[in-house]
Amino acid sequence: MKILVVDDAPEIVDSVRLGFAVQWREVDLLAAGTGQQALELVERESPDLVLLDVGLPDIDGFKVLQEIRFFSDVPVVMLTARDDTIDKVKGLELGADDYVTKPFNHLELLARVKAVLRRLDMPAPKSRAPSFKSGEMEMDFNAQELRVKGDTVPLTPTEYKLLYHLVRNAGNTLTHGTLLAKVWGREYRDEVDYLRVYVRRLRDKLADDPEKPRYIRTERGLGYRFMRPS
Repeated sequence: MKILVVDDAPEIVDSVRLGFAVQWREVDLLAAGTGQQALELVERESPDLVLLDVGLPDIDGFKVLQEIRFFSDVPVVMLTARDDTIDKVKGLELGADDYVTKPFNHLELLARVKAVLRRLDMPAPKSRAPSFKSGEMEMDFNAQELRVKGDTVPLTPTEYKLLYHLVRNAGNTLTHGTLLAKVWGREYRDEVDYLRVYVRRLRDKLADDPEKPRYIRTERGLGYRFMRPS
């Protein structure tokens, strides 16, 4: 297991290194102090996961994340001293897999890292039904594909799992906590911002207007409901 930590504070890097050395000895920890170094290491070393600080001396961490996503789908956990919902949502929208606020507990960091790796490694849920059709969209469970107007629409593993659970419960409201537990894990039951970001992504890919939804309806204060096909 190879993990890259990107932070310009040597004490943070040393602390993370010590935490992994004590709790997860199989991890080979790489370090970068700048965004440019991080990009070079991601391309050259192909780490299994990146811990990426937002406040870097040369390139903003969000920009580094954008650059990484141009050529790699490596899991990225953002590290930041700012406990700001706007920053969290921005990171998730740019493709971050999780977010940890400094100062963090090493056991919490380790749990978050393992949760991300476990979630991405889990096989997609399966269904006995071969497909689901509603309007211009079709979800092929056997091929694990979404098609809109006959064209395949690429989904990330997390997007597919979220859409799967919504579709398989079409007509029923799934609460925020239920969706978060099913897709992200029980430790994420309160992370409603994660859910909002991914529902927005799905709506974009389905060309679904949240004001007049054909597919995903928001049940305010409760959760989301996939519309049952007429």
